Amino acid sequence: SILKETSSNETRVASTPESIKLLIKSGAEVIVEKGAGNEAGYLDAEFISAGAKITERFECLQKGDICLTVRMPSNKDIYKLKTSCILIGMLNPYQNKNLLDDLNKQKITSCCLELLPRISRAQNMDVLSSQSNLAGYRSVIDAAEQYNKVFPMMMTAAGRINPVKVMVLGAGVAGLQAIATARRLGAVVCATDVRLATKEQVESLGAKFIMVEDEESRQAETSGGYAKEMSEEYKRKQSQLLSDTISKQNIVISTALIPGKVAPVLVTPEMVETMSPGSVIVDLAVEAGGNCPLSKIGEIVFYKGVKIIGYD
Repeated sequence: SILKETSSNETRVASTPESIKLLIKSGAEVIVEKGAGNEAGYLDAEFISAGAKITERFECLQKGDICLTVRMPSNKDIYKLKTSCILIGMLNPYQNKNLLDDLNKQKITSCCLELLPRISRAQNMDVLSSQSNLAGYRSVIDAAEQYNKVFPMMMTAAGRINPVKVMVLGAGVAGLQAIATARRLGAVVCATDVRLATKEQVESLGAKFIMVEDEESRQAETSGGYAKEMSEEYKRKQSQLLSDTISKQNIVISTALIPGKVAPVLVTPEMVETMSPGSVIVDLAVEAGGNCPLSKIGEIVFYKGVKIIGYD
């Protein structure tokens, strides 16, 4: 069964008509909640053409042996799910511990797709990379829309307009795509990460790599490819480096996350105050607490002439 998402800002759907054709070809019977794909641009008629049956939510919850969702269902829905079914989606176990207890009481097996390791064998099931890729791209588009100047260098009869300076904090999937997008738009880009292994990737995209290089930075990556939480001494050195660099930037894209923990604070209010009026910060970590303490979920905050975007 394919559930319709209930969060007001969630426009995705857990399965497309194309992937449903593959499920049916493998022998599965697929039921889709009425209107599940409307926000994503897939009408019920397309799911029917793919071979699925359109039903009401109650039937999807009650009849699905395997239930596909994007986000964790509500407590009320969990107790309507078929006992011993398998629930698959981005279930955010760190923030939904109480709901995992409810799932266990119902003997429901939960598969949290965002916990899959980022290794070659799991690439075709990696839900985070695809979404992070899009978020990194969109962060630069949003910044360009909010910034009141053009990105590339422009030569005009009246003089030259210098290119925008962009800094990307965190060179994971989202950060690398943000670098690539900003470069395509003509910006001068620099980036930082605690993982020395990302230096080559950043430079291959035409950006300048800056970081605190010490013994700790050489062991800053987990076996799953994520950043580790750094020591207080490293954070102090990193803060000084960022403080010296951010004041010269027009746009800052922050993407730093630590799985299962609050996002590290990288851009302090004092750093924001050093940026020129009209500058833009996009905090992609806002849902995990934010890399900038001034960012607010779903809002654009104006702070001493600087716009801080915290879209969820």
